[in-house]
Amino acid sequence: MKLKLFVSALIIAGVVGGAYAAKDPVLMKINNKEVKVSEFEYLYKKNLEQQVNKESIDEYVDRFVNYKLKVAEAERLGYDTLPRIKKELEGYKTDMLTPFLIDTDLQEKLVKEAYERMKTDVNVSHIMLSRGRTKAEENRQLAKMDSIRNCILNGESFTDLVMKYSIDRSKENNKGEYGFITSGVFPYAFEKVVYETPVGELSKPFVTDYGVHMVKVNGTRPNDGKVEVAHILRLFPRGLGMVISDSAKAVVKASIDSIYNCILNGEDFEELARQYSQDKNSARNGGKLPPFGRNYMVKPFEEVAYSLPNGEISAPVETSYGYHIIKKIGHNPLGTFDETRSAIEQKIKNDERSMMPIESKNAQILKEQNYQKNNQLKEYILKELNVHGGYDSTFVTDVIAKSNFTMFTYGANQKSPLSNMAKLLNPKAKFASNDIAAAEIEANVDRLATQEIVKYYSDNLIDLNPDYRNLMNEYRDGTLLFEVMNKEVWNKAKSNDEALLQRFNANRSKYQWDEPHFKGIMICAKSDSIMNEAISMYNTLKSEPEDSITSALNKKFGRNIKMVRVVSQKGENDMVDYVAFNGKHVESNYTGYPVYRILYGKILKEPEELSDVKGLVSSDYQDDLEKEWIEGLHKRYSVNIDKQVLKQLKKKYK
Repeated sequence: MKLKLFVSALIIAGVVGGAYAAKDPVLMKINNKEVKVSEFEYLYKKNLEQQVNKESIDEYVDRFVNYKLKVAEAERLGYDTLPRIKKELEGYKTDMLTPFLIDTDLQEKLVKEAYERMKTDVNVSHIMLSRGRTKAEENRQLAKMDSIRNCILNGESFTDLVMKYSIDRSKENNKGEYGFITSGVFPYAFEKVVYETPVGELSKPFVTDYGVHMVKVNGTRPNDGKVEVAHILRLFPRGLGMVISDSAKAVVKASIDSIYNCILNGEDFEELARQYSQDKNSARNGGKLPPFGRNYMVKPFEEVAYSLPNGEISAPVETSYGYHIIKKIGHNPLGTFDETRSAIEQKIKNDERSMMPIESKNAQILKEQNYQKNNQLKEYILKELNVHGGYDSTFVTDVIAKSNFTMFTYGANQKSPLSNMAKLLNPKAKFASNDIAAAEIEANVDRLATQEIVKYYSDNLIDLNPDYRNLMNEYRDGTLLFEVMNKEVWNKAKSNDEALLQRFNANRSKYQWDEPHFKGIMICAKSDSIMNEAISMYNTLKSEPEDSITSALNKKFGRNIKMVRVVSQKGENDMVDYVAFNGKHVESNYTGYPVYRILYGKILKEPEELSDVKGLVSSDYQDDLEKEWIEGLHKRYSVNIDKQVLKQLKKKYK
């Protein structure tokens, strides 16, 4: 088994417990390479979590030393320099880096927040203005919305002001009243305000990517869950600028009524949907739609879908699309947090919340790395602009790109020169004045600092973060351990049949069975006829060597049969129990091969040959090879343990 860790489990387990002591003393040296307490403790605690009978520090030290000796041998043999291994470790490094560049606390908070909001629908009314093309225009629109808000607070009609000012095209139908909305339907910035505004109150004006908004919260209700329905749709005729006449509607109504009469007369709904529904996507599934919640469908359709009892079929329902006949399949309440987590996480990945944990972590990193912007930067840029005569392409290439003036500092005395700014600037940009140009250039500093400092943090994370360092060490050592164990133990045991045979013959009494075993070939076939033909062929060939028989059968029947060599005692294999030990019939374990029988074989009280117990013999041989190998490693490499540091650890885990 490959001695590596599973990324997902480690990321959860490894990111916790970051509170290591300020001092991280050296616990031991293996071949003069230091092993610090944090690394040992990290692995020991993980080891404790995986054990029923807890291992003491002293017991674990012995295994840990042997583990590190094997890694030292792998390094001596140069496995850590192999291109294949280096590439593999770089891939792990990238996989493991991501959780350390995200604020996982905020990420979890967003998931839980979404679930709590999903429990409640909010009845909301809405006014929207355009956002404007510049920040100044946006501010003017916010001020205008604030004036509208004051008018409403002073008694003017919300509906009248919606009809007068709102640019939301849906106002012609709803006059600004959205009704009940569900979490996850609208953009997060909009939803956040809706769910944070008290019932009966107006929100303050706010901005989204779509415009400037204000909402009024009219009430709340528990979430209705999702419904499952099927429908049959007959569409209204459509054309550019076409107004649907009453006569055109009547034609569609007659069509849907005739289908509805067929249903009343007992014809199958699903079959009628396949034949006549003009919603082609659902028609092929008998009219069935994916489960949906409130506000996913047009209102008339939604109301009927929610109000119908399970299993009932509605009379024709008119919507803006045409006429529908709706069949209620089921009504599913909101799932538990665990049941809905995956869907919530996927939703968050696809909206503006996806960047929030990253931006939060970026801010943390900048603070940890003591990011300091040079307060004299703008003044310096303005001075250089005045000397140069203004902003142009040569100012970018000859002044900015060559300047060593420090923009900001961070980390262990790291300095970022202004020359790093050149790559972000548009050399063809035009500015009304040098003051504006200096301000615009200086405004890029935080963005550039974030990019540079986060890269510095990522590149140096193994030194900056003990959790990440321990994860990387574990992956690296686990990879090297697999390679060296494969060479020194596993492959040696697997390829040395002569040594295995000698061990088996010399220790037959050790490799006895407590219960009889069936040994033989089981044949599985795709049908009874194929099975009968295969057995008939075997009966004509059974005097020939077994390998010749199986080869001939495989050649004739190919993939229509599957032959399985088994050595199994009663209770180990249900199929063998049935065919060899008179057990109850069970389904075949092999998909596509439902018929199975014994081709040939017998029940043995004890192993006949090495192959009957090769796994056990190989395991014992591997243990001996490993023991001998470790003894040699102890002679080759020095092991020095700091007794005082070990004593303190033992006190901690008493």
